[in-house]
Amino acid sequence: MSQPLPVPIGAIAHYNLLQQLPPSGPGDLYRARDTIAGRTVVVRVLPASFFADATARGRFMGHMEAAQAVSHPNVVTVFDVGEREGRAYVVFEFLQGQPLRTELADSPLPVRRAVGLAIQVAEGLAGSWVEGQGRASLTPEAVIVTAKGHAKIPLLDLASLGSLDADGRRLSDCRSPEEAAGRPRDERADVYVAGALLYEMLTASRPVSAGTPARPSSINPRVPSDLDDVVLRALAPDPGQRYQSVPTLAAELRSVAAILDVRAAGRDQKAAAQASRPWPRLLIAAAALGALAAAWWLAG
Repeated sequence: MSQPLPVPIGAIAHYNLLQQLPPSGPGDLYRARDTIAGRTVVVRVLPASFFADATARGRFMGHMEAAQAVSHPNVVTVFDVGEREGRAYVVFEFLQGQPLRTELADSPLPVRRAVGLAIQVAEGLAGSWVEGQGRASLTPEAVIVTAKGHAKIPLLDLASLGSLDADGRRLSDCRSPEEAAGRPRDERADVYVAGALLYEMLTASRPVSAGTPARPSSINPRVPSDLDDVVLRALAPDPGQRYQSVPTLAAELRSVAAILDVRAAGRDQKAAAQASRPWPRLLIAAAALGALAAAWWLAG
């Protein structure tokens, strides 16, 4: 027997609003049903006060309309954007998962896990640049780790706008030095952002906002030196000293992941070889036989 459809608590355009979700950023967030496409989506209804003026509103709407052209497995899909009764709304895919911040839980991730997620984040950023939708700030609150363990990044970090972390800093301030200083940015700003996320996954702390941060291995001894080098190059204060594109950073991280996998396989093989050696068992058996012989000789 099929389950009855949930009763909508409201509607906007052809989206039946089914459940209000916990607040995360500006406006109201809903799990909704797209009555035309027949799928579950998330609808964010932005407050009228979100836009400073008509120019800002038009720029935002244009950005979100362009975002619909981006299709990448590591980017949150934007399905629709529109306006109703003076309020803008954005419709994007509904994901079963949790923010990366929840997985971090104030402690470093296993190194291989952190590298794997960073590769997916970098590939998502690279995919967004292909469509001209590159971004310059990203936070652990905005990155979603799906139930299958895949990273998904939003093209626009609406979840962090206006939000503060435990230290009172704006979550959206996780950005490159040039962006924070109001200077022009390019793809190298996204290289910095991906490096900053990886740094936090490895150390449970943010890199310093100015200057060169401490080597991750000085905070987490499990981080190998070759990964240190990749992270610090991505976080170079001077954009000219960083990797010059996000795909290049992704390729470097894949190389490190391959090295980590080879090392792990080598350790597993060594442990298996040690466990399968017959000598320890033979020595124990020989010692036992020797003890029995000695006991027999003394008894005789």
